Amino acid sequence: MSTPERLKYLSEQVKQLHATQAEYKELLQLISDDESGEIVRQLDALHAIGPSAATTDAEYNYSYWQSVLKEILESDKLTQQAPVKKRIHLLQRYWWAAACIVFIISGTYYYHLSTSTHLPAIVATPSVMDIAPGGNRAMLTLSDGSRIPLDSAGNGVLAQQGNTRITKLSNGQLAYDELGGSADKVLYNTMSTPLGGQYKLILPDGTAVWLNAGSSIYYPTAFTGHERMVTITGEAYFEVVKNEKMPFLVKTGNTTIEVLGTHFNINAYQDEATTNTTLMEGAVKIIAQQQQQILKPGQQARVSTTGQSIQVLDHVDLLQVLAWKEGFFYFNDADLPTVMRQLSRWYNVEVKYEGDIPQRIFTGEIGRNLTLSQVLKGLSKTRIRYRIENGNRIVIQP
Repeated sequence: MSTPERLKYLSEQVKQLHATQAEYKELLQLISDDESGEIVRQLDALHAIGPSAATTDAEYNYSYWQSVLKEILESDKLTQQAPVKKRIHLLQRYWWAAACIVFIISGTYYYHLSTSTHLPAIVATPSVMDIAPGGNRAMLTLSDGSRIPLDSAGNGVLAQQGNTRITKLSNGQLAYDELGGSADKVLYNTMSTPLGGQYKLILPDGTAVWLNAGSSIYYPTAFTGHERMVTITGEAYFEVVKNEKMPFLVKTGNTTIEVLGTHFNINAYQDEATTNTTLMEGAVKIIAQQQQQILKPGQQARVSTTGQSIQVLDHVDLLQVLAWKEGFFYFNDADLPTVMRQLSRWYNVEVKYEGDIPQRIFTGEIGRNLTLSQVLKGLSKTRIRYRIENGNRIVIQP
């Protein structure tokens, strides 16, 4: 445990933007080793705002913690425009301690701006049987109903559907290769990922599809006729091969997305309020009942559950949309239920709430390679109270 004098020195160095890389790491390590929350309480007291410095439960100094994270990121010469892979590398480099600071910064923002009451004492993280992060897991269902677990299947040819060969490549992804000739009939396959799973698929036309946890795609083993149509549930990212003579259609619920060749993401989980289609490049047409909207790169279309309205947002945060595909969680003013929905899908755990849902707003990034206990340890430092039941149920307490 660091002495109060050393802790004060480190925090002042950070606050004045004079800390060295070693001093940032030392402060991060102190926070990561802080099981009881005493270090965080001391830091809060050192940088409390106004009269709260004299109280027992000091409020967080939001500006101070923002400067901590800002300097940590900039000390690695990382900017908001840096490549996503560098961001992932940084999070892995600072392990879960960086995630803790992100949670501390953002989880207290709501309280600092919106209430005058003091935060309750930190609740130490309950001991849990650790749960590993999700990985490449999926089930392939062939046209005859037979099922192939892709995470345990060996590399090489898995099956032949009509005139199409299905191969698991050495990098783990699934590919369809047309062997030539005409098929007697169109056959359909389904790939589905469980909670805690994700997978990449190459369709017969060369289109690449990434499936997020708890998702599925239903597709023909060979594209024929005048269009290429697939159906999805959950979340998927598409890089569609251009073919002007055969438009590519994605159906999900009450929404149809029509494209020629483009990159876009669809979030259509049933527990989300809207179906969101976000365009990275190219152009897509969103069709919902009698309405249509053309998207430009950087725009997002949100279709209501009834399909009766389409809202188009400009200049959406593409990093936030694609975070799952690139290997991390990204939150930008997200409330607690939004955070917990993503965690529950990736770690395959149930989330329940007792009483009122705590009002917190989260902003930051967390690597999806962390174990559940590492993420929950960071969560507890934001004054979120919870307990674990049956090893796979997180109960959030008021």
